[in-house]
Amino acid sequence: MKKKCQKSFYVALCLMVAFALWTVLLGFVDVRTIGPKESAVGFAGMNQFIHNLTGVNMRLYIITDWLGLVPIFTALVFGCFGMVQLIKRKNLLRVDKDILALGIFYIIVIALYILFEIVIVNYRPILIEGRLEASYPSSTTMLVMCVMPTASIQMHYRIKNIILRRCTIASTTFFVVFMVIGRLISGVHWMSDIIGGALLSSGLVVMYNGIFYKINAKNKHFPINR
Repeated sequence: MKKKCQKSFYVALCLMVAFALWTVLLGFVDVRTIGPKESAVGFAGMNQFIHNLTGVNMRLYIITDWLGLVPIFTALVFGCFGMVQLIKRKNLLRVDKDILALGIFYIIVIALYILFEIVIVNYRPILIEGRLEASYPSSTTMLVMCVMPTASIQMHYRIKNIILRRCTIASTTFFVVFMVIGRLISGVHWMSDIIGGALLSSGLVVMYNGIFYKINAKNKHFPINR
């Protein structure tokens, strides 16, 4: 268990470093004004090739936009779950520590979203309602890839019925894949935005996974410890 936790932290660190390097390189490698209103973007050759290949599908953009409510609802469910525990146990410290960690995880995700709305790395490849919008990292990719995998971690632990657990986790995985691919081929993000969102989200999720296992290392009801 200890080795598994350490491995998670090392992998998370590598992913976060990769995200930082990718972000820096976006400002220096093949930067060209290929976006609307002469907005510049790094890795222009790759981004333009993928964007020309996929084109723009506004219907898919709208679908994935609305489906972005699913991870928000999921986060609210876990938030309510933690609130119920707090009300019943009347002490914040008696709320399950992995749920408290999940709450902190959500706060970090929100903070990063706000940060990249202020610190704009590049803009979308299309105008939304005639306006340039921040595009890096893909906020929808980040939201889906942060909330749904951490939900799967929780469900793997809390759902006792094996068939229900596997079906739920499989459905969650399919949803994540659909959303990330759908966001890319809708043409509202550069490929580099999707990659950045995936690297950042993966790093955060792997970190939470390590913390989750560390918290439950001595829990006799934890699946690995049974």
